[in-house]
Amino acid sequence: MKSTSLSLFGESGAPTQQQAFERWLSDQQARGSLRRPASVEVYRDMWGAFTAWCLGQSPAVTLESLDLRDLQAFQAARFGRKSSDMSLSPRHALRLMRLVDRVLRHHAAQTGEPPNTAASDWLTAHPEVRYAEAAHADPLPEFLSVAEAKHLITFLSDARPRPGLSGARRDSHAAFTWQELRNRCAVALQLGGGLTPGDVRALTLASPISRGGRVRDRPWKISVPGDGNSAARETPIAAWAGELLQHWLQVRAEARIEGDFLFPSTRTGKPWHKESHYKCAKKVLEEAGIDSREGGSFRLRHTFALRQLRRGFEPETVAAWLGVEPEVMGRYRRVVATPIDVV
Repeated sequence: MKSTSLSLFGESGAPTQQQAFERWLSDQQARGSLRRPASVEVYRDMWGAFTAWCLGQSPAVTLESLDLRDLQAFQAARFGRKSSDMSLSPRHALRLMRLVDRVLRHHAAQTGEPPNTAASDWLTAHPEVRYAEAAHADPLPEFLSVAEAKHLITFLSDARPRPGLSGARRDSHAAFTWQELRNRCAVALQLGGGLTPGDVRALTLASPISRGGRVRDRPWKISVPGDGNSAARETPIAAWAGELLQHWLQVRAEARIEGDFLFPSTRTGKPWHKESHYKCAKKVLEEAGIDSREGGSFRLRHTFALRQLRRGFEPETVAAWLGVEPEVMGRYRRVVATPIDVV
């Protein structure tokens, strides 16, 4: 028999349930995971419609008592309607159920209670909604294979000192011009930190963060400036990419390259323009023997994202590192759910 407890709602129901949503939303915005006003409004509309339905039942449905029967009844009452709140098409239903699940889990974490898994259980039972984003219009991201990624990491790392090697390989970094080292380091941050080409060009000398890292003076994360469309963020970088970045910073200082850009186009510090950067990245990948379709840049970013998900990081965390909304992670989760390896 369904519980009639209204402890989550207080006397009227709506205020406390809305508080649960607002707390979740506030945390998402503080982490930089949800920035676009339009996305916030969509979530508010979805949550408002869901709350109105819950409170309209007798007895009222609380976040504590919500179960599969309630969710099924909500879907049956609203599925396919054409209305101002966007109707419950399969893709919209998927977004709603994910929102309910996130608020439920966030509320449980706040209160110390076990999470209500009704929304995730409902999605498991309804694959037609669960896989609604798997349409051809939303293709799977391309990424490097394990062999390709390992080969590229080795290739990029040849541009830094390798004390553990012997002979010519140990000193091979000395033959690189500062531009060649810059190019390899820029590619390294895309593979090892998930940066976009635009992110790379926007980095400044203040972007590398070594404070708090395990190895003195070696950067372990990057501060990416905001650009008007997205907020500033920080993202971790792989140790091998940090080693290469540390060497670049030393060479850049010794070469007395001017300006504040981390990767300038000239010794005088001029910004690295999009077309030039594209050609440089394409050349690095071709020299490494990696398919350079479209410069290959976003395949590097996708590889980073998939690796972090495979390592067990939450999609919302990886989304914050990438500077995207959590919904974008759906296409990555579809890949992670398959038996493939990501370096």
